[in-house]
Amino acid sequence: MRKLAVLVVFLLALGGCDANTPLFEVKAVAAGVPSLAPFFAEDSGLGRDARVRSRPVPSGLQQGDTPGLYGGTEQPKICDVERLKRFLTAPRNAGKARAWAAALELRTDQIPGYLDRLTPVLLRHDTLALNHDYKKGKAVPFRALLQAGIAVLVDEKGLPSVKCSCGNPLRPFEGDTSRISVTFEDGNEKWQGYDRSEVVVVRPASRELERIALVDVEDAERGIQRPVGTTGEADSDFDATKRRAVPRLAGTTFAEASRRLSDAGLAVAYGGEGLPPDRARVVSTEPGAGAELPFGAYVTVRVATTPPALPAPPAGSGTPTSAGPTGVRPTEAGPTSGGPTSGAPTSGGATSQEPPSQRPRSSTAPSSSGPSSSSAAPPGSGSPGSGSPGSGSPATSAAPPRSSAPPATTSSPPTDTGTDTPPKATGEPPRTPSPPPRTTSSPPRATSPPPQTSGSPPQTTNSPPPATTTPASSATP
Repeated sequence: MRKLAVLVVFLLALGGCDANTPLFEVKAVAAGVPSLAPFFAEDSGLGRDARVRSRPVPSGLQQGDTPGLYGGTEQPKICDVERLKRFLTAPRNAGKARAWAAALELRTDQIPGYLDRLTPVLLRHDTLALNHDYKKGKAVPFRALLQAGIAVLVDEKGLPSVKCSCGNPLRPFEGDTSRISVTFEDGNEKWQGYDRSEVVVVRPASRELERIALVDVEDAERGIQRPVGTTGEADSDFDATKRRAVPRLAGTTFAEASRRLSDAGLAVAYGGEGLPPDRARVVSTEPGAGAELPFGAYVTVRVATTPPALPAPPAGSGTPTSAGPTGVRPTEAGPTSGGPTSGAPTSGGATSQEPPSQRPRSSTAPSSSGPSSSSAAPPGSGSPGSGSPGSGSPATSAAPPRSSAPPATTSSPPTDTGTDTPPKATGEPPRTPSPPPRTTSSPPRATSPPPQTSGSPPQTTNSPPPATTTPASSATP
């Protein structure tokens, strides 16, 4: 026992140390510093970095469509995409092309089309990414911190995909940005203005972009609209100093709010751990709708948290779960958005009030047996809802009851879960099982024998039980 106690204390102490120890080693990549293992020679003029000071951001996670996330200049061709394409498709570079394509999960024949969809931009923030060196015929990945001012190619969702100066492929960074250890070596000295709290990770936009809103890194008052897949020849300018009104976002999903803010030239900020699910419901923004802000300003979006457990799920477990799981992310935004529209009518209606003793057929019964009026005139639809063949025949005519009584005694036991109530006992007092509302599943069986004792009266007593099943269900909490 003493040894066990010592081991437990040691493990706890070790766990406490690990909690404060950075988990991810990251190599700094400074702007203008050549790579030691590039895919493409750095001195060949494939891309040109710029001198840009990293800017503070309210959150380390940024979406690829954030206005002003990237920058540009009046000088086109910060990245020569056509030259990179010719290099990777040349037969003498087939080995590098295979390694390059594998790093981006492409086939070599997909390289030209993939490059045509990329857009050259300049980083405006120190950005974490998964970089790749070319060593011994393979693409070797490593976590990298790219300095602001590095020229990159981004894809249709705004993700950095290629480092322009060397052609090295880039993938999204995976890991906790608050637990990184950045090393500055191999000529990549710590640059002026480096601040670990300003490091960002880019996440894909919720949609494919048609154009990217940039800020001129040499003139912050000039905005640049660059169509996706172009290199600067189709740029158009806009006034970055013009103020923009915050749109009304309450009630929309987080994905829709992000799109509306992006279209308005504003950026979305979220104070929680990580970005919320796309389906999370927006409850408010700061500042509110109508406030005027400059281009690229951040608007804090607040979303609804996971709602408390509702009383409906226990009885109507099938319906709520079908509406909720549409969300893929951890925060349950689906129920808040799906609940009011589709989940509420089914869970708050007859489904949630149906006795739990009934089997899955209760999911179909509420829609037809819910209205009490269906017990008399339209029993054709209400009888199938009950699920017992015996109850369907008395509803259609008064003559068949005698022939329908035997099927009711034989078919009702397998359909109902309340088989512990003997059907023979119900023949003695046909009306006694109907008064208790909780035994709503047995009345359809008990009402079928009465036609043997009396002709027309049992039919009148048959219709009340279905009517009493609905009130009994609705009375159930």
